Amino acid sequence: MLVRWLLAAIHLLAYGFALASILRRTWSLRRASVPAALRSVFRSDSRWGISALVLIVTGLMRAFGGFEKGADYYLHEPLFHVKMTLLVLILFLEVPSMLGLMRWRASIRNGAPPDLRKARTYARFSVIQTVLLVLMVFAATGMARGIGLPAGVV
Repeated sequence: MLVRWLLAAIHLLAYGFALASILRRTWSLRRASVPAALRSVFRSDSRWGISALVLIVTGLMRAFGGFEKGADYYLHEPLFHVKMTLLVLILFLEVPSMLGLMRWRASIRNGAPPDLRKARTYARFSVIQTVLLVLMVFAATGMARGIGLPAGVV
């Protein structure tokens, strides 16, 4: 019981940290016109990555690790599929930003100025990811309330 509670708490806290981190990264990317401004981008990007990893690990543990209702429940829950689709979209949108920021980090390490022309594009991707993350919270809370399941299944 204690482990279930702690996993749920950590999972929910990770949503808050993820939201704060992605918003900060968006704000920082919008202001990234010179390499000196990238420190904030990199810091918020690292926090976003860590919080996303915590979300994924705790989510997998809760859904498939025997700590909650079990895989059969989640795999037959329509809002779980919505939530996982949103996660896939977030991860898909993360790929160009992640690769771009890796190139920026490598450029700085090599003493070359990074090409920041795509900073605004990465910021737009982050805005979309923010909306998708919020929608994930709605799907998760709907799941917790049995919304989307036929009456009497919960």
